[in-house]
Amino acid sequence: MDSPDNNTQANIPPVQLDENSRFKFKCHKGVSCFTQCCRGISIMLTPYDIIRMKNRMKISSEEFLAVYTKPELLEKTDLPVVTLKLLDDEQKSCPFVRDDGCLIYEDRPTTCRYYPLGVASLSYKEQEKEGFYFFVNEPHCKGFEEDCEWMVKEWRKDQGVDIHDDINAEWTELIVRKRSIPKNIRLTEKTKNMFFTASYDIDRFKRFVFESTFLDLYEIDNKTIEDIRSDEIALLRFSFRWLKWLLFQEGEFALNKTEAAKRQEKIK
Repeated sequence: MDSPDNNTQANIPPVQLDENSRFKFKCHKGVSCFTQCCRGISIMLTPYDIIRMKNRMKISSEEFLAVYTKPELLEKTDLPVVTLKLLDDEQKSCPFVRDDGCLIYEDRPTTCRYYPLGVASLSYKEQEKEGFYFFVNEPHCKGFEEDCEWMVKEWRKDQGVDIHDDINAEWTELIVRKRSIPKNIRLTEKTKNMFFTASYDIDRFKRFVFESTFLDLYEIDNKTIEDIRSDEIALLRFSFRWLKWLLFQEGEFALNKTEAAKRQEKIK
């Protein structure tokens, strides 16, 4: 999920688009540059990306994060995020790309689905409601020469990013809000670690909820407990609501006063 700033550095001026903007593009094995856009890239992964990709690989979120990602701090937020770890070859290739295409195409990241568009909601809060996209018109890409026209909203639906954006929406809003907080207000390491776990390490977060005193300390209704126990997406959405409470003390989380009092006694 690149920002316009990153593309400006690549001499690609960001041009604002909306849902009804039109562009021409088609990528297929017949274009001479096929898979070139999968090399020498920087892809920030979203929480839903991790779930889709680790399930495709049939590994835990912990293993996926260790093998396929590298941690970074998101500029102006002090929040930890992850980017896709590229291969150590001459072209800095995506680990999932081959000459004939992507090994995990059906479960590819959000950024890959958007290409040749970028989404700028993490940088431009005031335009987020209407949608703020930019066109990545890279000189090497021959897909722009294909006679296939799209509206932005058609492309988003066709590529499945509408679903990705819907699931990630509450998480994206957290980042946008955090950007507006003065830089001198820093997060503790404990809070940053929890943000990382709740955002990306869904298997570890599930253990945190069900194997710690979490459900004793907070008043969570039984239906929610059953939903998040059996459904990863429900658990992911729950984690976003938990982060909202953690970062901004807003939302549905209410302390169990008896358990909270017991904790205070132990601290004394």
